[in-house]
Amino acid sequence: MPAFTPPTIEGVGLCLRPVQIGDAAYIHGLRVDPAYNRHLSQVTGTVADQRAWIERYKAREAAGGEVYYLITRKDGLPCGTVRLYDIAGSRFTWGSWILDQNKPPKAALESALRVYEIGFHRLGCATSAFDVRRDNARTLAFHRRFGARQTGEDDENIYFHYTRDRFEADRAAYLSLLAQQDRE
Repeated sequence: MPAFTPPTIEGVGLCLRPVQIGDAAYIHGLRVDPAYNRHLSQVTGTVADQRAWIERYKAREAAGGEVYYLITRKDGLPCGTVRLYDIAGSRFTWGSWILDQNKPPKAALESALRVYEIGFHRLGCATSAFDVRRDNARTLAFHRRFGARQTGEDDENIYFHYTRDRFEADRAAYLSLLAQQDRE
């Protein structure tokens, strides 16, 4: 079986490109910054540790089980990360979603839209499953507005599913919102 090569996705205001080893310092900086890591798994270690993690991740990427993207503005300036993982059968999970202060307007909407395009159109999945920390009110509200369906909860997380059918029903409206941004 040939190695999986994740696609680079060009959008209206963003580009999602596969993470490279040289992105380790930027990613580590996001992961240890209290402004961005409050709702993520705790990270310990150094930039060298992050680089080693990316090297190990590249093997999982080649096997098609995971895709980690650096989110950049159209001018190439990094402004976040997002990861699709546990890709199996007709389902994928996504997370490690961070957008920093350099993000353009509507970056959350566009990056989520691109994640679903990758998962549903490129990977052929029918369902996305993900969790959001209970205290992450903004992200919970975002996913609920987007149409994700809550499937469970525990003391730390709320669990969601979002389907390809729902995405296809709403996709034109989301693209229209992004097109408005492009004209502004």
